[in-house]
Amino acid sequence: MDEEISPNSMELQTIDYVTSAAKAALSTVPFAGSLLAEVAGMVIPNQRIERIVKFAKILDSKISSIDQDIIRMQFTNENFTDLLEEGLRQAARSLTDERREYIASVIANSISSDQIDFLESKFILHILGELNDIEIIWLRFYLTPYIQGDEGFRSKHKGIIETPPAHIGASQKVIDKDTLKDGYREHLIQRGLLKHKYDMDHGSGLPEFDRYTGGPKVRGYELTPLGRLLLREAGLTTL
Repeated sequence: MDEEISPNSMELQTIDYVTSAAKAALSTVPFAGSLLAEVAGMVIPNQRIERIVKFAKILDSKISSIDQDIIRMQFTNENFTDLLEEGLRQAARSLTDERREYIASVIANSISSDQIDFLESKFILHILGELNDIEIIWLRFYLTPYIQGDEGFRSKHKGIIETPPAHIGASQKVIDKDTLKDGYREHLIQRGLLKHKYDMDHGSGLPEFDRYTGGPKVRGYELTPLGRLLLREAGLTTL
């Protein structure tokens, strides 16, 4: 009589198969792939393997100029492997190459930078994971929020940046888009990446107040130091 296979055994076999397939696929990427394969089994069972392979290729290109012995040495640092595991988890969920670029940049910069350590890089990666792609575009927009600033970036993301403002008589679609835009920016403020710019009374030097809301009059937004750091570590600016 054939031995009955339990559901748990079948699940373990499936996970082993997916893990083996992931490691085999990663092995096609010369250096970064073999490094990622070492921890792949812990973080990507039943995930989209092709996303991890794309991520490995991007990471490989970003660390190609770093001495391989230096990179291998980092695997003795648990904080680095913890960062790498978090990067793999996020890469497995990523839907775009742009997102994979951001994740790979944070990891590559953690190796080459002497300004922040791996725990700090993981903090940045954690914040990045809390943002959607549209919020990252808005954060990058405020690096140069001027009318003539960064025309290439503005043109590429025109459909997001140049949505019409809500007004009396506007369609529900316009109102919804404007509401979402405000929500994206407020989330960036909550995460400490953006801050409000207020209208100031030139005589007193104090903020002017809005008679309708009772709060200070907001005249715009600007990056915080943390927002600028995230953009730099994610490869979206060198400033």
